[in-house]
Amino acid sequence: MDINYELYKVFYYVATTLSFSEASKKLYISQSAVSQSIKALEGKLSQTLFIRSTKKVRLTAEGEILLRHIEPAISLIRRGESQLLESVTTGGQIRIAASDTICRYFLVPYVERFHQAFPNVHIKIVNATSIGCVELLKSGQADFIVVNYPNAYLNNLWSIKRIKQFRDVFVANQSFAYLKNQRLSLAELSEYPLLMLDKKSTTSEFLHSLFQQHQLELVPEAELSSNDLLIDLARIGLGIAFVPDYCLPDQSEELFIVETKEILPIRELAVVYNDKLPVSPAVTTFLNYFEELSSQNS
Repeated sequence: MDINYELYKVFYYVATTLSFSEASKKLYISQSAVSQSIKALEGKLSQTLFIRSTKKVRLTAEGEILLRHIEPAISLIRRGESQLLESVTTGGQIRIAASDTICRYFLVPYVERFHQAFPNVHIKIVNATSIGCVELLKSGQADFIVVNYPNAYLNNLWSIKRIKQFRDVFVANQSFAYLKNQRLSLAELSEYPLLMLDKKSTTSEFLHSLFQQHQLELVPEAELSSNDLLIDLARIGLGIAFVPDYCLPDQSEELFIVETKEILPIRELAVVYNDKLPVSPAVTTFLNYFEELSSQNS
């Protein structure tokens, strides 16, 4: 079926604004032209895409299905246009998504190295949880993401390269000094106030799963969105924080690691991207930095 791209473009703007008038403003065409385009598309597809009323417009079930396919396509076209324009005017752009913790304690040296080598390339970093980063990659809003692995939200359509191993640890301040030189079981640890990331993170899913494997219920004292905040709260004695070992301050006298009887599984950082899509030379160069790290760790 040969349907003019412009019809799909009009559909996209009406579907995302749920307004014929707003779509006409964004497209710089008349509201009548918008309405005629939608009617033409519905005729070609033999489907009703919108339910119209005097007060509002909403998608039909068929319209929602079409939008789920059109939205990524529009995003890819914009991405291609953006890459071409930016490569001419600014040297290109890299869009990276990663959590606050991964950005601060892992990515910064790589960003610094790349910026020094290619100062004209614009680097856009979006902070989100590892789960949120997957959504950004899926919608085409990130060229690549750096996330915790395993990650149940990743799929095998993407290229996943594991680049760094780490362990999660429980840390406490000197008010829990009596726990030094001991090994606590997870059951014993559950009796203490535990501080951890909130439920919208792979780390939270990982710890809850770990406790469930030992038939334990995990009821944290606090759930936060930042590992730095967890460390700060552990530092003042609010509880025992569960954090990645790579974000602990070096040679901290305030905090110590609470050892566990159970050996906690090693996790990894992974860089994930869609290798089925073309990427700019700038993105390829940045990804090569991780290839170097991956080969060093293998």
